[in-house]
This record gives sequence, C-alpha cells and structure tokens, in this order.
Amino acid sequence: MGAGTAYEALTVETLPERLRGVSALASRVGNDPGAWQVEEVGDGNLNLVFIVSGPSGKVIVKQALPYVRLVGDSWPLPLYRAYFEYHALTRQAARDPGAVPTVYHFDEAQALIIMEYLSPHVILRRKLIAGEHVAGLAAFLGRFCARTAFRGSELSMPSPEKKADVALFAGNVEIPAITEALVFTDPYFDAEMNSHTEGLEPVIARLRADVGLKVKVQQALQRFVSNTETMVHGDLHSGSIMSTDSDSRVIDPEFVQYGPLGFDIGMLCANFLMAYFSQPAHRGEDLATYQEWILSVIADTCSVFEAEFRDLWRSERTGILYPQTLFEDQGQDSTPACDAVLAEIWRDAWAVCGIEMHRRCLSLAHNADFEDIADVRVRAPLEARNLLMGAELIHSAATLADAKAVCALARDFNRKDVL
Repeated sequence: MGAGTAYEALTVETLPERLRGVSALASRVGNDPGAWQVEEVGDGNLNLVFIVSGPSGKVIVKQALPYVRLVGDSWPLPLYRAYFEYHALTRQAARDPGAVPTVYHFDEAQALIIMEYLSPHVILRRKLIAGEHVAGLAAFLGRFCARTAFRGSELSMPSPEKKADVALFAGNVEIPAITEALVFTDPYFDAEMNSHTEGLEPVIARLRADVGLKVKVQQALQRFVSNTETMVHGDLHSGSIMSTDSDSRVIDPEFVQYGPLGFDIGMLCANFLMAYFSQPAHRGEDLATYQEWILSVIADTCSVFEAEFRDLWRSERTGILYPQTLFEDQGQDSTPACDAVLAEIWRDAWAVCGIEMHRRCLSLAHNADFEDIADVRVRAPLEARNLLMGAELIHSAATLADAKAVCALARDFNRKDVL
C-alpha cells in the first residue's frame, strides 16, 4: 500500500491483501497474508483497531476513521489525528521508555499505525470494574506523568526544540476542540449531544446555577487553550491504560497537544475517583477494601509524581526555566521554586479532575464504570456523589493540601445521600 494511495478504511476482509507489502507487518506476523487472522476489536469512540495474528506473532493495526465512530459520519473528523498520535507515541517512548507500545510502522496517507500487541494486557477500566488489582500501578503512572510532563517542558527541553514541537502539535486542531467542548463547556449547559442518567436533574440544575463554578471551569479552559507548558497525552484515563496483574502501558494519545503540566494527572485521578464512586454497584463484601485500594492508587500516584518531578528537577533541569545560574550556581537552594511550580501543577490538576468528573456523567462519551450499572435507581445516586465532589474539587483546587486530602473528601462524599 503506497504512500500515495488514496485513503480507504480497512475491513477484516481487505486488510491482508492491502497490507501484504508492509514488511514491518509481515516480519512480525508471517510472510503469507493468506495465513493471517484478522479480528476487529475497536470499542472506542474514534478508530478501527485490528489484531492481526499469524504463524510468527501478533500486532495491532490502528486506523483513524474520517468521523467520530461513536456518533457516525454526521460528525466528520480529520484523518491527520493519526499523524499526531504517531508523533506523540515516539516522544512518550523517548521520555519514559517502555511506557507505551512500540510503533513498527506508520502510513500517513492511510492514517494507520502498526504497533506492538500487548498481551495478556486488558483495558484497566475493565479490571477496576471487575475488582482486580494491578501491582505497581501507582508507581508506573506517577513516573509516566512526571517524566512526560517534565521532559516535554522547557524545564528540560531545549527551547528551540520545544517551540518547534508546539508548532507541530498546534496543527492538531479538531481533536483538542472536542476536549474544549465536551469536557470544559457542554456539561454546564443543555448542549445538543449531552445525556445523563434519569434522576440527576436536581444536581445538574445546582451545578449550572453555580456561576462561581462556571467561572472557575472557564478559567481552567483558558489555561488549557493558552498554556503550552508540556506535551500532554490529552485523554489519560483508565480506558487508555492497558494492564496485566503487574505491568501497565499507556495507549491512545491522539488527543495530544501542548498544555498545562497538571492536565494529564488531573484527568487520570478523576477516572480513579469515578471508579471509586461506582464500586457499590460492582462489589460485594470486599467493597470497602477495594475502594480503599483505589484511593491508595490515587494517593500513591500523586506521591510518586511529586517525588519523580523533584528528582528530575535536581538532575535534568537543563532548559531555560529556573536555570541553575539563578539558584545553585549562586549557592542558593531552588527548592522554593520547585515548590511553587508544583503548587501550580496541583491547582490545575484538581480543577481538571473535578471537570472530568462532571463531563463523564453529563456530556457525550460516558464511562463504563457508571454506564455498566443497568439500574438507574442505583446509578444516579452514585453519579450524584461524583458530581458534587467534582464541584468541590473545582472550587477548592487552589487550597487542597495534597492527594490525601482529596481521598479524604472522596470518603466523605461516599457516605452522603445526595439524591
């Protein structure tokens, strides 16, 4: 399939013949396309995802569609998002080696990436719903968020290189626009594609009547669209992490852009909090124990993030920001500067966390933690706790002491009957 070939969406039937000439595929699966087995497994909102198996092994073939799969061709999307996903994966692999799948081949014209097949990894969200544990999860996620944040910023990157990257990823317009609408705006008015669980109307009315809340959300949006501190994954949640019982990888960075240092870890924590609030519908006698494990993942992820960020501050602070010439070279401690940067990171993170908790219940593209609860009479009260805690995080983002304080808030809201 040549680079100049016009785009055409793959199918299970057409993939072997169309990709037979791609050596990166044949060398890992087998040279005879007739012996390949193809399974379409994409269950996300945007893309086609195939597992291609053969005598020599398996790979993933991911292809962008020219529309939002969740909605249909009435919502067109540019194919160039695969280009940005490819570049995001290569940068994440360099900034935190081993954290993302290995890329074997990229075809820009076909919006197609061939990458490592992860096995026996499954989507982390499914493991959380099933009540499973993942050893080392917090350490992995804390390091990933810290390393990609720090090393993608001018705390570390040469300024010309970082500015060139900002210019490159600024071309990813339509995908971040989804975040700008679905995450930061649509939950707070009666947007056309919104949906919510029956019974939440009093809580929704309360949120939308809170002018101060909406101001803070829009301030967070203003930082998101104007702050190019680092390259962010842009959609880091438990559905974009694949895990075994002891190993994890981050996938699907097509929402990549340059944004606030705290964006990814804030969105990540929101999805663990939603897993936490949904657990009464999924667990039995082990409910309290498992909920506490989820909170420990949040607290430990944030603790590892901060420790790793401080270590990188000491060892890799080679960019134009807070240079050693202003601190260490004059015999001065730069810790207060690091403290100030981290305070801004956590302010942004907790605001984003609360906003993401709102959008996953009120906007388009809800998550399975709540959606798998068939009985709306059970689901609505759990979502209500989640929504009101989200509002508390948004209001208190600048004053929360740390992740342990956030976990304490979660315990308090988990005991409340708010519907």
